[in-house]
Amino acid sequence: MGRKQCCFFFRAEAVIISKLIQSPADVVHPFTMLPLLGQILLIITLFQSKPGKKLTYTAIAFIGVLMIFILFTGIISMNLKVAASVIPFLALSVFAIRQDEKPKS
Repeated sequence: MGRKQCCFFFRAEAVIISKLIQSPADVVHPFTMLPLLGQILLIITLFQSKPGKKLTYTAIAFIGVLMIFILFTGIISMNLKVAASVIPFLALSVFAIRQDEKPKS
């Protein structure tokens, strides 16, 4: 059988950040830079007293690009574990957007 290609996201992210510092040209790709930018935007919103909707939605969309691609890959390869790994992100994103849209009394 083939070699298993698995990695925890935090480990993959550490590799991407270290390569970004050492040789930025190696990691400049939309599937690496958009989710990383999305995480940075979410961290920024974390420290705001009242985070803006546009910033939050943009961050979710940037991370969502990678997550939808992972979902698509899991469906095409018929790998249920890969496809299901995206469900928490999608569920929390929908929940966050719905909570943000509710009128505050």
